[in-house]
Amino acid sequence: MPQSAEHVLDHVELFRGPEYQQMLAKKKIFENPRDPAEVERIKEWTKTAEYREKNFAREALAVNPAKACQPLGAVFASVGFERTLPFVHGSQGCVAYYRSHLSRHFKEPSSCVSSSMTEDAAVFGGLNNMTDGLANSYKMYKPKMIAVSTTCMAEVIGDDLNAFIKTSKEKGSVPADFDVPFAHTPAFVGSHVTGYDNALKGILEHFWDGKAGTAPKLERKPNGAINIIGGFDGYTVGNLREIKRILELMGIQHTVLADNSEVFDTPTDGEFRMYDGGTTLKDAANAIHAKATISMQQWCTEKTLSFAAEHGQDVLSFNYPVGLSATDDFIVALSRISGKEIPEQLARERGRLVDAIADSSAHVHGKKFAIYGDPDLCYGLAAFLLELGAEPTHVLSTNGNKAWQEKMQALLASSPFGQGCQVYPGRDLWHMRSLLFTEPVDFLIGNTYGKYLERDTATPLIRIGFPIFDRHHHHRSPIWGYQGGLNVLVKILDKIFDEIDNKTNILGKTDYSFDIIR
Repeated sequence: MPQSAEHVLDHVELFRGPEYQQMLAKKKIFENPRDPAEVERIKEWTKTAEYREKNFAREALAVNPAKACQPLGAVFASVGFERTLPFVHGSQGCVAYYRSHLSRHFKEPSSCVSSSMTEDAAVFGGLNNMTDGLANSYKMYKPKMIAVSTTCMAEVIGDDLNAFIKTSKEKGSVPADFDVPFAHTPAFVGSHVTGYDNALKGILEHFWDGKAGTAPKLERKPNGAINIIGGFDGYTVGNLREIKRILELMGIQHTVLADNSEVFDTPTDGEFRMYDGGTTLKDAANAIHAKATISMQQWCTEKTLSFAAEHGQDVLSFNYPVGLSATDDFIVALSRISGKEIPEQLARERGRLVDAIADSSAHVHGKKFAIYGDPDLCYGLAAFLLELGAEPTHVLSTNGNKAWQEKMQALLASSPFGQGCQVYPGRDLWHMRSLLFTEPVDFLIGNTYGKYLERDTATPLIRIGFPIFDRHHHHRSPIWGYQGGLNVLVKILDKIFDEIDNKTNILGKTDYSFDIIR
């Protein structure tokens, strides 16, 4: 064997050894392979306009959709509250997926439990699983709140969370006054952004509307505070810290709801923090008194904002404010609602972003981009590209709807750089593959799964989105605000310059542009 205990090889090198190459060749024979020439012919055909037409005509099949399911979003929202344990009513396998997805992106432990439903629960209902699960969770993990959501299994059989939680309390699984908010989050409809919205609304409803009948409804006494909701965001650590910095600079009293910026960025100092930071339960209840609730992501919080409006609050939403104009709009809105002046420090940060754009605009101007991801992320990135003089040629969101499509089209129509650009709601990454072959662009922006598109189509990938599995620590830096806009600009420029270097590095042939200065 090519390795030993004294010489351990990484798999990248190991599988290139003769033993493994021989094994892989035999595996291909065992799998009854097709004629390589026929495989090549079909592969080339999938790059054509004829195949694209057939690809876009499919209705009953999704191939690599750029979205996840509702309970993932529910777990993400739940951990943003003080000592809150997400409890998913469903199977263990589902919860393993949510935990691994979050852990692989944030490089942090992700705590979540399930009711461990199996075949018997699917037939007879999951009440016993709920009763035992809540009791075990309360005793073992010592949470201050358990936030319940559901998977497909529980929703298909129609388990009633409200009734199950009441029964569990009657049986003594948790104290009668213990906080157990809930939300139905069926994974077969919507996406992770829907689940985030449902879970957050469920938690606020629990505190504001009387804790499922165990406490009186809160009477709103308006104050001057502002609630901020980040939404489902792979950059929650950097982004929420940046937003809080801006609010503190302006002297605005605020509450960040579902603040998971600490639990996904805990230190290594000898102490395991199963819970860390988060919106306190007291602040979650008192958030009803705020003057306004602002969401950084419209499509993540439609139900939650409607709920806040029903309680008399002013509500406002943005679409992932990346870049100059979007940050301007956000800060002006903060000033208008709070009555606070915009500090000179933010004005200087704005000027630095303008300066950076001016310094680098020649390299970005006219470049064509394809973008995929969540609806708000796609909108925010497209708006920033238009500011830079770039063309967001293809904008695709699997969980985007018709309203999002119309808003995106209006954005593209507002700029000369958006002419000829197209919006694709409800499409997946196999659709994007056809677009990249038939209408090529210079760069692709999206999450880790775009690396397969990069390999197939040779379109350079700029990693922005969720999840990012194959790069580390991107989530620690903001991409909102003026500083965040600068970070995104640097990401884009680095890839542009890397590609110039890659295409000009052959000695004596192309290295006439292999320059030290860009």
